[in-house]
Amino acid sequence: MIPDGLRDENGIQHRWDLTPAEAVSLQRELAAKIDCRTPLELNTLRLVAGVDVGVKNGISRAAIVVLSYPALTFIESACAEMPTPFPYIPGLLSFREGEVILAAHQRLSCRPDVYLFDGQGIAHPRRLGIASHIGLWLDAPTIGCAKTRLIGEHAPVGGEAGSRQPLWDAGEVIGMVLRTRSHVKPVYVSVGHRATLETAVDLVMRCITRYRLPEPTRAAHHAAMV
Repeated sequence: MIPDGLRDENGIQHRWDLTPAEAVSLQRELAAKIDCRTPLELNTLRLVAGVDVGVKNGISRAAIVVLSYPALTFIESACAEMPTPFPYIPGLLSFREGEVILAAHQRLSCRPDVYLFDGQGIAHPRRLGIASHIGLWLDAPTIGCAKTRLIGEHAPVGGEAGSRQPLWDAGEVIGMVLRTRSHVKPVYVSVGHRATLETAVDLVMRCITRYRLPEPTRAAHHAAMV
């Protein structure tokens, strides 16, 4: 059960000061709420946000950078800092970074249409990476676009930009390994919440310019540097 949880039509809320065992239990409960079937309406998007967190000397700094879409011009950014509240445990990143991300989100003056996270969506052992967790909290479309693989297996990816291979785990497609630029390392795209994998991959590719990472998360990474 969600510890001291609040449930309403606008998402989920819960305490963040959980033990690792409580966090794992909560992830298993929340994963059932993820929507991977609602396509992003790419032609109606106007604001795309990138989300990232940097940690240094025990301080976590979250950054959310909002860009226009499809032009990808800067609109707004917001940051927040706090002492890092949770140890580094693979698979429990959202309990380390979630609270400071939400603090930064409260400082935004606009509401993004979709959020791209430098992290995992459902490409996660319990199908609840940080993009999925915060997507549920905000009741918003979210996508995970990670630089490294957490779990899963895939066939070799072609060397040209746009090449892709499904990421599989336990007989299920949990994401897409996507070559965003020719002959550079791929990224790992997965649904966070309220998106389909096809439209998530499409949006990531539309947000690529000269770099491997989509512009929103690239901008957030720089803003989050402590």
